[in-house]
Amino acid sequence: MKVSIIGTGYVGLVTGACLAERGQDVTCVDIDPERVAALNRAESPIYEEGLDDLLRAHVGSTLRATTDLEGAVLDSDMTFIAVGTPFDGQTIDLTAVLAASRQIGAALAKKASFHVVVVKSTVVPGSTDGPVRAALEDASGKRAGQDFGLAMNPEFLSEGEAVHDFLFPDRLVLGGIDARSIATLEGLYESFADVPRLRTNTRTAEMIKYASNALLATLVSFSNELANLGATLGDIDTIEVMRGVHLSQYFRGRNAEGLPPITAFLAAGCGFGGSCLPKDVSALVAQGKQVGNSMSLLDSVIQLNSQQPRRTVALLRKHWSSLVGVKVAVLGLSFKPGTSDVRESPAFPIIRELVQEAAIVTAFDPVAVSEARRHLPDSRVRYCDSLDAALADVDAVIVVTPWPQFADLPARLNGGSRPVVLVDGRRAFDKASVNIYEGIGL
Repeated sequence: MKVSIIGTGYVGLVTGACLAERGQDVTCVDIDPERVAALNRAESPIYEEGLDDLLRAHVGSTLRATTDLEGAVLDSDMTFIAVGTPFDGQTIDLTAVLAASRQIGAALAKKASFHVVVVKSTVVPGSTDGPVRAALEDASGKRAGQDFGLAMNPEFLSEGEAVHDFLFPDRLVLGGIDARSIATLEGLYESFADVPRLRTNTRTAEMIKYASNALLATLVSFSNELANLGATLGDIDTIEVMRGVHLSQYFRGRNAEGLPPITAFLAAGCGFGGSCLPKDVSALVAQGKQVGNSMSLLDSVIQLNSQQPRRTVALLRKHWSSLVGVKVAVLGLSFKPGTSDVRESPAFPIIRELVQEAAIVTAFDPVAVSEARRHLPDSRVRYCDSLDAALADVDAVIVVTPWPQFADLPARLNGGSRPVVLVDGRRAFDKASVNIYEGIGL
């Protein structure tokens, strides 16, 4: 495939050299003629392990540089935008991205064949299908998805290991505005046969990049927050603390999908509960305050968790302005499947809010109904001894605990005589499995 790449910085140049190594014909575009001339002499403006070797191997054959953006677009099948997006403290600066988009659009106005534009730069969600799309369409007079393709393909390159990361990626995220855009991008990565890939829309692809970096940043700050508390308390070595954490099966094992079990906690939902997580995190926050060591990150964890049940109930308000008289079944009362422990279960703040808003509430759990009755003995809540009884004549269902006994819930709801809103508090079901689906983070 013939590929043009706008921008020869860290991301653009590594992408171009590595695609050439993978058999693509690549033209890199830059506004700096001196940089272009140096690249055409196989001289890299940056140091990355292995990059010089790739330039020497491919410059002059399947890799070249030019200042002629229009010519590069007209002579290629796909164009990557890989220019900088600096952050000014308020917003990311899309000036270079949009300038490139307008120039690409002007070139597309002169091109008859189908061409796919791919945003490789890191941009906030909504950028590709928003201002980038608008700039391309305005400059070309054409429509994205009809006359040309538009995609977002985030990079996951670590400086110092970027060439290896590109040639041997842990994942490929292929975001597009339509199936044709994604399929064309898929074709570019055909030689990456065994790499896990996710096909999605552009906004989700954009968010995956930020989510990945934000998680890493959060882990560093989490470790530092605990290290600071340990140093304040004395006789605690954070290196040994983290060694003990690293030995957990959550990090060392593999689940049915071949992933570390810790990934089960990287899932949005109606909140965590149980006897350990809420109590232990709160205890650390409290101890930090006692010794004058603010635990702001963990304090935020508790505060955010306390808001999730309310956010779950709020999903019902998309369908009813008032919940008075709305019949709602709450399924799952234990804090997780496989136990009757209802301590700190998000089911109870959800039920309390429903009752407070005068909804008619039924509740069911395969093993925890008796415990739930003792925990919340409210006559306004009808605890049921069967799933059928809980679902009888309801308007909505909120799933709090994803018990396997609820696996056929979509079929039950779809087979009813009237539509029922399913609020999936754990994102346990396919969003297309029922007629009316609501879920956290959707």
